Amino acid sequence: MEKTITSYSLKGLNTQIKDLDTNSRQVAVYLSVFDVIDSDNDIIRRGAFKKSIQERGVDSGSNRKIAFLRYHDWQQPIGKFLELSEDEKGLFAVGQLSNSTLGNDTFEDYKDGIITEHSIGFQYVKDKIRWIDDETKEAGGFFEVSEVKLWEGSAVTFGANEFTNVVEVAKSEGKTETAQKISTEIDLISKALVNGKGTDDRLHGMEMKLKFLNAQLLALATAEPFTKHSVKSEPQDQQPFDWNKVITNL
Repeated sequence: MEKTITSYSLKGLNTQIKDLDTNSRQVAVYLSVFDVIDSDNDIIRRGAFKKSIQERGVDSGSNRKIAFLRYHDWQQPIGKFLELSEDEKGLFAVGQLSNSTLGNDTFEDYKDGIITEHSIGFQYVKDKIRWIDDETKEAGGFFEVSEVKLWEGSAVTFGANEFTNVVEVAKSEGKTETAQKISTEIDLISKALVNGKGTDDRLHGMEMKLKFLNAQLLALATAEPFTKHSVKSEPQDQQPFDWNKVITNL
């Protein structure tokens, strides 16, 4: 099986912040994890980021080091990475948040628990991907990724993406859990809005996110669960079609 390789790809990770030092404004996170099949049917192996870290990492001499961004936007740097390394779990990073307006807004989002997701911007390396047949997996296998070109790691607000198919979730056994998760995130944003910290752009963004989450919660509450029923049909006598009856009822 072949994989479509674009010039720039994104891959997200929903995870809790490992640590946030409010005094130094440093945050420790995992940008990627190893040995887990993701939504792209990829498994990233340990060592995949090694070359990028050597060439563009914190201690490299590159003038285009791996960037610490918001929303993968190169016009929105929020600080710089102080550490990038691989361990048994994945790609570990320590980021220093800047004192810029965007850096301050991001710092408040970390403190309020609004940022829980991180994502990487990267390129696949063509000869470092191979398809592994595995009939135990839903797709019949997976892509094993042994190397990528890492360009940036981004902080992203917890996810619109996560709930785009909320109605489909409502038709499964995960309805209660999803409702609880949305409710928790609504509570987080509500508290952050009451605190009123950050710029007008930050507060406006939270208001829009709150409206989105409320709409998703409503969609989840009103969606009917889908259950398959097996219906036994009884044979019936075929009656001739009465065109006269149809014309009379017109």
